Amino acid sequence: MTRTPRRLAAAIAATAVLAGGVVTATSASAADGRVSLGRRALSPNAAQNLLADFRGPVGTPFGATSAWKQDVTGAPLHQNSAAMVANVADQAAKYYGGVAAFNAYRYSTSVYTVPAGTPKVDVRWHNCQKKNYTPGGLTGAGGQFTQVPIPADAVPAPGTDGELTVYSPGTDQLWEFWQAKKVDGTWQACWGGRIDKVSSDPGYFSGGFGASASGMAIVGGTIGIKEAQAGSIEHALALAIPAPGNWNETSWPAQRSDGYDKSAGRVPEGTRLRLDPSIDVDKLKLTPIAKMVAKAAQKYGFIVTDKAGCVAVTAESPAATIAATGVDPWKALMQGKPDYLIMKDFPWDKLQALPKDYGKPANPKR
Repeated sequence: MTRTPRRLAAAIAATAVLAGGVVTATSASAADGRVSLGRRALSPNAAQNLLADFRGPVGTPFGATSAWKQDVTGAPLHQNSAAMVANVADQAAKYYGGVAAFNAYRYSTSVYTVPAGTPKVDVRWHNCQKKNYTPGGLTGAGGQFTQVPIPADAVPAPGTDGELTVYSPGTDQLWEFWQAKKVDGTWQACWGGRIDKVSSDPGYFSGGFGASASGMAIVGGTIGIKEAQAGSIEHALALAIPAPGNWNETSWPAQRSDGYDKSAGRVPEGTRLRLDPSIDVDKLKLTPIAKMVAKAAQKYGFIVTDKAGCVAVTAESPAATIAATGVDPWKALMQGKPDYLIMKDFPWDKLQALPKDYGKPANPKR
């Protein structure tokens, strides 16, 4: 779904809302991509609807050249594909009755797409890992945590990870934070990072920054609420598994790893896994969401990005929309099924592993 300038301008004004009575919104017209504003009245209810419509991504913010957007339908297979797929399928079978997790309510991220002019704040580094040094480049002038346009009412995803994603189309920047929270009016986070020129970025953080174990951008492989509503996921999907390959081995686009598996069929973080393109997904007995996942996995694949307590895909946290509107959009999308059954009967044994470093450009971003 494309955001039109008129609706975007209204949504921008709506973010200042929710203070009772009639609120001020904007109308807009577009000329060479610019938005001109005019005033009109907007009820709080209409403002809430706009907030629900514009919180979160319409898809990955990364462009066509990123790792997240590569079509892998015709890609060759890893020479050890069968063993690697058996490894992943075995990991999936060991936990929760063999049903992979659909992480929307836990171990996910809240996503805010912010308009130009959103006030910027410095995020304080919280040393939750008890480091005996202060990491360079995190704070201070030009730092990863410096001058971030976090909405004042932002809500990180629930749970111990407390992940928060902020995307600014106007400045073409992306921030992601791990263990983000607001304490006494000041935002803090244990780790995270910033990507500049995100629309042309390959999809990962440099310099050891970022909120995922692999350095891959979480939002790049997250199933967005709006994507699920539209019925199509047009990018690769992040996949977390209990036992990725050992930490000293990665496959591009992963930049690091927290894995430990040293077996012959190990699956390093960054590995691309494609669902066999010859499978007729519509004939599989899957939930509508799992079918969307399967079709995206055939075209774009999964990318192993993290270690987890079970095999899991990541979906956008509804926390931001719930905070703004009181409505959980995943309830309707799940059609009455609990989140732990959304991925039931997904054919993990029908995956195919792609070669190490598949898609890596000659001169990758450092």
